[in-house]
Formats: sequence, structure tokens, C-alpha cells
Amino acid sequence: MRYDCIVIGGGASGMVAAIFAARRGQRIAIIEHRERLGKKILATGNGKCNYTNQVQTPDCYRGTHPEFAMAVLRQFDVEQTIAFFQSLGIYPKLRNGYVYPNSEQAAAVADVLAMELKNLKVDVFLKEHVLNIEREDQGFLLRTEEKKEYRCNKVIIATGGLAAPKQGSDGSGLKILRKLGHTIIEPFPALVQLKAEGKFFKQISGVRIDAKGELFSGSKKVTEEIGEFLFTDYGISGIPVFQMSRYAVASVMQRKDTQLLLDFFPHMSENELQNLWQERIKYGGYKTVVELFTGLLNNKLSNTLLAVAKINPDVSAKKLSKQENLNIISLLKKFPISVTGSNGFENAQISAGGVSTEEVNPETMESNLVKGLYLTGEILDIDGTCGGYNLQWAWSTGAVAGQHIVK
Repeated sequence: MRYDCIVIGGGASGMVAAIFAARRGQRIAIIEHRERLGKKILATGNGKCNYTNQVQTPDCYRGTHPEFAMAVLRQFDVEQTIAFFQSLGIYPKLRNGYVYPNSEQAAAVADVLAMELKNLKVDVFLKEHVLNIEREDQGFLLRTEEKKEYRCNKVIIATGGLAAPKQGSDGSGLKILRKLGHTIIEPFPALVQLKAEGKFFKQISGVRIDAKGELFSGSKKVTEEIGEFLFTDYGISGIPVFQMSRYAVASVMQRKDTQLLLDFFPHMSENELQNLWQERIKYGGYKTVVELFTGLLNNKLSNTLLAVAKINPDVSAKKLSKQENLNIISLLKKFPISVTGSNGFENAQISAGGVSTEEVNPETMESNLVKGLYLTGEILDIDGTCGGYNLQWAWSTGAVAGQHIVK
């Protein structure tokens, strides 16, 4: 059987692309190499699926050409996304801009998409792996690992990047697109935990602290985030770390000195913190310096800070020198963490990098190199921050591609 369009990949963007194309009277098929559609959706939002965010600004999306994202999102925005899912049965629950299904079940989002595909009579082929796409006079020939062949007029590649390979993202689509002449920006983990240099991490593993983090690549400040940081035995994690990770990993890949400076008291100026510290010495001078931290900073963290400052924790607080006091204040405001890398794709929520957006039309999602070939979702060199942005990117690119294969 010949199809008007075949969608390779039955994830978030692939399912939406198939729905919008099928609604326009097209004969559509999805080829998915996993055992079910939308498997990666099930893990989003800790199983609750934060499927979009009402706050949409250019800095929510990253890439070599991040402006590409807003050109796509203007065509299928948040309001259209919420309305689309509501028409499928997902009643939205709003929480500080974050949008969840009212049932707080990620499976509900995947299920209603699958229901609509069935309603539209979209053919779904599971456990099939497309290895190659060949151009023909009348369209495309797809060959699978299972020795099957499919023909179609147009193709949408929605196979994702490299993050979370257990859920289906294996980079196979990138290999196909490379063969077809597309430029691939080398993928790397994003929204991921960071590894760091230092023997003290095992001692403070599990410690959480509200702080501000400033990320430096060489001498240049790249970005900053504020929120709860989590120390691990290999480095550091937490939502702020996830938000900064794509810049940190890129810096390490470029072999630049990558430093994260943590401010444990972001609500205070350095002078205010100095005054607070001197007041504690005034009323608690009988304590050891480590005892002076009690009630101010986590005990494990204060011991680590003193070790970094090379100050004996058992020395009397009132015997600290002026320079030692200054060193303590400096570390409380700028605790240095030397970033050496990140956890791998298996721990990353998404992958950065992918097909160069210079080779894709943002108005249609069609390849500028191969007529009739469309690209959606994470396979492109665009990645969003935490908070529903990567799913919004999937919905928007899928909807735009699905609508435009007819035009």
C-alpha cells in the first residue's frame, strides 16, 4: 500500500503530526520501533506530564539559532495546544503557568492521542525500525530492519534525539538524515546532572540548599539560575542545574574551564552577610568555628566549606583572623564547583544539538534539501528549558508539519 505520508517515530511530535495530516484527508501511517506509541511521554513531569507552559519567551528555547523556535511556535501556540488537547479529552490543570492534565496522569496524554489516531484510521506499525529512506520519482521508499518496504509521497521524521534511549531515542533518524545530506550539530545531553571535580562531594551527597548559581565558561558568565541545588556523590543536580546544563556541557566539550559559583545567601549582599557573621561571633565567640555555623548552614556543608578554606573547624570562633573571616564570607557567596562533564544520555531528559535549523523551513518544517521530507521535535537543533517547553516544541513542530504536507 502507498501512503500520502509516513511518520517515522510514534512519540509526541510524530503522533500530533499524523493527526493533523490525517484530519486533512491524507492516508497516513506511523512506523514506531518500540512496542507502544508515546512511551517517552509517560515519564514526563514525574508521570504527571507537564505538557506545556503558559509562559512562552524566546529564552525558553536554546540552540545554534534559537530564534527558529519562536517562528514555529507562532503558528501553533500554547492556547492552540491547550484547546487541541481539551478537544481530545484532556482537561487542563494550571499551576503557576505549568499545564498538566487534570488527572495528573501522563498516560492520559499518550492515550488520547492514540485514540484519535485510531479514530482517524491512521495505520500504526509497531516494533519496526526504519533503516533507510530512498528517494524515488514519485516520493520515497522506506526499508526496515524487518525486511519490509513502504512507499509514500512524503515523510515526516520524528524519531527524537539521543536522550533516554530505553524509551526509544536511539539517534537512528539522525543517521538517516546525515545520509540525505543534512548537517548534524553533534548531540549532547541536556537537562541533566553535572559531574564535578572534588573529593568532598561524597561527604555532602544528599544535601539540598536554596542558592543562586552562576555558570562561567572561561572568564565569561554564561547564565545564572536560582533554586534548590542538590549535591551528589559525583557532582550536583537539581532544577537550576538542569536549566544550566546544556551550557555547561557545551563549555566542557569546547575544553573551556567551566565553573559554577554558588551563592548560599543570594538574598543578602556581601556586606550584610559580613555583618551577620560578625554578630554571630559577638554572641557566640565561645563556640568553635564549626559550631558557629550551627543553625546557619547544613553541618556537612559547613565542614566542607571550612576544609576548602583550610580553616581548622575546632578553632575558637573569636580567634579567627580577619583574612579567615573574609575567606568564609567569600566562599558563602561564591562557592566554586569545577564542572568536568555530565551524566550520559540515559540520565538526560533531552539531547541538545541535532539537525541544523538552517536547513529547515520554520513555516512548514520541510527540509530545504529534500523536497517532501519534514522534520519535527527533538531531532532538530532546538531544546527547551524545564517546564513543559520540550513537549510544546514537539506539539508545535508536529502540528505545523502535519498541516503543511497537504499544502
